[in-house]
Amino acid sequence: MGTLLKCYKPLFSIRFSSFPNSLRTLQLRTHPFNNLKRRNLIRRCFSSLNPPQPLINGKTFDQRDGNANPSPELWLHNTMSKKKEVFKPKVEGKVGMYVCGVTAYDLSHIGHARVYVTFDVLYRYLKHLGYEVCYVRNFTDVDDKIIARANELGEDPISLSKRYCDEFNQDMVHLHCLPPSVEPRVSDHMPQIIDMIKQIVYNGYAYKVEGDVFFLVEKFPDYGQLSGRKLEDNRAGERVAVDSRKRNPADFALWKSAKEGEPFWESPWGPGRPGWHIECSAMSAAYLGHSFDMHGGGMDLVFPHHENEIAQSCAACKHSNVSYWIHNGFVTVDSEKMSKSLGNFFTIRQVLDVYHPLALRLFLIGTHYRSPINYSDVLLESASERIFYIYQVEQSPLCSLCLYACTEVQKE
Repeated sequence: MGTLLKCYKPLFSIRFSSFPNSLRTLQLRTHPFNNLKRRNLIRRCFSSLNPPQPLINGKTFDQRDGNANPSPELWLHNTMSKKKEVFKPKVEGKVGMYVCGVTAYDLSHIGHARVYVTFDVLYRYLKHLGYEVCYVRNFTDVDDKIIARANELGEDPISLSKRYCDEFNQDMVHLHCLPPSVEPRVSDHMPQIIDMIKQIVYNGYAYKVEGDVFFLVEKFPDYGQLSGRKLEDNRAGERVAVDSRKRNPADFALWKSAKEGEPFWESPWGPGRPGWHIECSAMSAAYLGHSFDMHGGGMDLVFPHHENEIAQSCAACKHSNVSYWIHNGFVTVDSEKMSKSLGNFFTIRQVLDVYHPLALRLFLIGTHYRSPINYSDVLLESASERIFYIYQVEQSPLCSLCLYACTEVQKE
C-alpha cells in the first residue's frame, strides 16, 4: 500500500484548511433506492457529516468577525511545572513560539520529522483558534559537527550547512509543514550573540580563559529547575570533554576561540565562534524578546540545551521568561532513541522513497506527542492504508457512504 500511495501521489488533491469542506457544496447525483432501511441509513450518514459547528465565545466559526478573541481553552503540558496548564498568552490574541531547529550537516531523520510535525500541528491549531502566531525556528549552521563533516568532504562549512538547510526545507514541504514566520541562522546573528555574551560577562555570570568564555553555573542558583537535575549530579566528561580550565566541570562554553582551519568571527575575546547553547537565547530574544510564550523541541534538549538556555538568558536579562516549555517524545528503534550518533536512524528521504509523505505524517501524529514511537514498517503500512482510505472518501464521498450503507443493510 505504501508503494501504491507513492505512485498515486500526483493524483491526490491535498488541502489543509481550518475547516473541512462541507458535503453540502458538492453536486451529488441521486439514485433510486427501493429499500427503506437503506434510504434511512444513507440519510443518517449524510446528516452526521454536517454537525453543528462548535462555539467560540458564543458564536460559530462562520459568525465570528476577524477581531474576535481566540478561545482560551488550550491545555499544554509544561515541562517546567511538570503538569498540564491552561494556555494564557502574554499578549492577548498573540503567541510567540520558538522551536529549536536542526544542526544542518546531513539529511534529517524521522526523529527530526517528529519534532517539526508536532509543532506544525500546534502552530496550525493556534492559528485555527485565531491567534496571531510568530513562529521562530532556527538553523544551527556553525557547529563542531558541521566543521568535522565539511573537513571530511573538503567543503566550506557554511556552504555545506546551507545546502543541508535547503534539503531540510524540502523535507518539510513534503511533510506539509507550514513554513515558520522566521528561520534565523547562527551565521547571520553574530552581533546579537556577541552582545548577549558581553552582557552575561558584565553581569558577572561568565569568565574568560585563553580566548574562551565559560558560563559560571554556580552563580545561577536556579540551575536545574527545568530538568530537575542537581548540580552535583553532573559528572565531569559525561557530555563534553573535561576541561581543567573550568572553575566547575558543569560550566559550559559561550564562546570558543578559533582553531586552525575553522570559521571564525572577531569578538572582544579574540577570533572565535559561539558555543551551541547561546545561539538560541540570542535569536529568540532578537525576534520574540526576552519574555515570550512557548519554547519547544525534543525531550533530548531538556538537558543540557534548554537548561543552559534558561541560565544564560536569565543572566543576560533578569526579566527573561518563557511561559511554557514543551517537549515531544523520541522516535525509537528497538526501544532505543533514534539518533545519528548511534547510527540507528532512517532519513526522511529514505522513508518517503517507500511511503507517501502524509502516511509518515499520520504515523508521527498517531501517538501522543509526549510518548515514544517505535519505528515499525507495520505501523507505517497501517498509516498508508488509512491515508488511502481517507482520500477514497474525499474523492468519492457519495459512493463510499453508499457502499458503507449497503454493507450495513446486508448485515441486517
